[in-house]
Amino acid sequence: MEKTEERDSFSPEETFALGEEMGKQAQPGQVYTLIGDLGVGKTVFTQGFAAGLGITEPVNSPTFTILQSYEGGRLPFYHFDVYRIGDVEEMEEIGYEDCFYGDGVCLVEWADLIEEILPEQYTQVCIEKDLNRGFDYRKITLTRKGEKTE
Repeated sequence: MEKTEERDSFSPEETFALGEEMGKQAQPGQVYTLIGDLGVGKTVFTQGFAAGLGITEPVNSPTFTILQSYEGGRLPFYHFDVYRIGDVEEMEEIGYEDCFYGDGVCLVEWADLIEEILPEQYTQVCIEKDLNRGFDYRKITLTRKGEKTE
C-alpha cells in the first residue's frame, strides 16, 4: 500500500522548512529515502530534517564516507549517501542493519541504488526541478511505501 503527497517548494528555505517539519515528526526506526538529481536540494532538505531532530552541528552530504551519524538530537540520525557505492555488500560492511532497524532515523540519498535492502516500510522523498515554474521551484513527492509487492 502506498500513500503519495506532493508539495511545492519555491525556494531553498521552503525545502529546508519541509525537511524540518518532517524531522520534527520522525519516529525511531523510520527510514526515509531521498531521490533526485545532483543540485536539486537534497542536502538542503537533509539539513532541515536534521534541524527538525534538534541537531545543531553542521550537516553535509557524506558522499565519500557513505554514512554520517549524528547523535546530538532527540533521536540518533543516520545520513547515508550511497551514490558511490559499488554493491550492496558495502552496506553490510558499514552495518546498515543497525541503523535501519535501530532506535534512530535514517535518511538515504540515492536509495534507488540499494532498493533490494530497503525495509518493507519507508518514506520516499523525491525532489524534482521544473524550470518552467522557476529556477528555484522544486516538486517534492512524498510516498509512504508499505509492503513491497514483486
